[in-house]
Formats: sequence, structure tokens, C-alpha cells
Amino acid sequence: MSKCKFISFSSGSAGNCYFLKSGATGRALLVDAGISMRRLKKNLAEIGETYDSIDAVLVTHDHLDHIRHLGAYCERLKKPVYLTSTLLGALRNHTFTRFSIDRCAVELEEDITEIAGFRVTPFEVPHDATQTVGYFISSPEDALDFTIMTDLGSLTPEAFDFARRCSTLVIESNYDVAMLFAGPYTHELKMRISTGHGHLSNDGCAEALSKIVHDGLKNVFLCHLSENNNTPQLAYSSASEVIDTTRIRLAALPRRTPSQLFEI
Repeated sequence: MSKCKFISFSSGSAGNCYFLKSGATGRALLVDAGISMRRLKKNLAEIGETYDSIDAVLVTHDHLDHIRHLGAYCERLKKPVYLTSTLLGALRNHTFTRFSIDRCAVELEEDITEIAGFRVTPFEVPHDATQTVGYFISSPEDALDFTIMTDLGSLTPEAFDFARRCSTLVIESNYDVAMLFAGPYTHELKMRISTGHGHLSNDGCAEALSKIVHDGLKNVFLCHLSENNNTPQLAYSSASEVIDTTRIRLAALPRRTPSQLFEI
């Protein structure tokens, strides 16, 4: 049986978009819509896929780097877009989505929703958007348990629970504390980033991972690295202090370019 495939097309404040494909069924999900249709088409072609490969789109929250091109996805992809009722209400009034979101929106249940052969559960995480969710995505046919949480200031007990259940974890490692506080950002912005409802630091990510690591964890992908306050090397080094990288694959996802295509 073919393995599931995962790739990040972009991960950071310039845009976020992730692709997950089942090896058993060939069906695929897109998480977030932060890159253009043209770039999406190009990135899909580079891995032998097309728009038709996408069966559904999941939305994590309503910040622009995650939904900038969602209106175009709704109008041109014509695929169902799954999101919570809270996010749907926000996007009905958002400049970039208000004329298009109802064409393809499907409200997520709080519990498990069957989407394109995947079992998907949203869970709320702390972040300063209207609402921000992570997703626990499983596929019994693939023995897949996949958790993604791209923007979060801290981990709730529920987030820890889903992280401890997965074999592949995509988790934010946004900033290096020293770089942030020595940098040019205003005091207000530094506080917004660092005080629990902004972003997760390298240290915060490493501390969380030390409590998450379990025998079934096979992959950890660090996402949403800051361009101004972090480097892939710093994020990787911090996480590798608490992860046995001989047993668990660890990678920092690129900010503006596609990652490698991972088999998971």
C-alpha cells in the first residue's frame, strides 16, 4: 500500500497552505488558502498533481496569510470548504471572502466529520483571530493519525491530547525569544506575539514536544517560522534537544517555498 503524502507549499506570514494525500484512496485535503491559484497549480504540478487532486479545503482561522486566496479557491476550485460556524460567520463579512464563501462552505461539527475519506476533528487553540482551530485528521485505511496546529500562543489540554495521539505532528515554532526582544518590533507587537494568544516560540514548542513525544510519533514538522525573529537552524536545534531524531523525523518547513514531499 502506498504511504500518505504531505507537503507544505508555504508556511509563514507570507502565506500558508498544506497538502495531505491518502495513499490508500488517493483523495486529498488542502489546509488553508494562503497562496495564489497560479502558484497552487504550479506547486501541485511539481509533485504530479492537479486541482482535481484536491477533494476539500480546511480553514484554520481568518488571518489573511491563511485565507488571502480562499475567495478564488471557492470560485475556481469548486471544492467544499470546511470550517466552523464561527469562522463561517467571520468570513461572510471578510473583504476577501464575503462574496464567495457561501458557494462552497460546509460547517464542521465539533466532533468527527467524514471528509473525502478522512475523519477530521477541529479543536480550538489560543490565537488572536476570530477563532483558530487545529485539526486531528485520521484515515483508518492508511493507519494515519495527523495533527496540525499552525498558529497558537500556547497548548491547551485538548491540543496536547490530539498531539499525543498522532504519528505525524505539524506544530508552530514561530520565534526565537532573544531575536524577538532584541529586534525592531514595537513593544506592543512583541507582547502580542509572546503572551499566550500570539505565537509559539522555539522554547515553547520544545517544551510542548517534551510532553508530547510518545512511541507512536514518527514525524514532527515545525511550521510558521518567523522571517524576522527565527531561523530554520534555531527552530530545528531547539526541537532536537527533546526529540530523538534517529527515531523521529524532524524538519523545519520553509517559509515561502514548498518543502520536500514527505511520505508519512
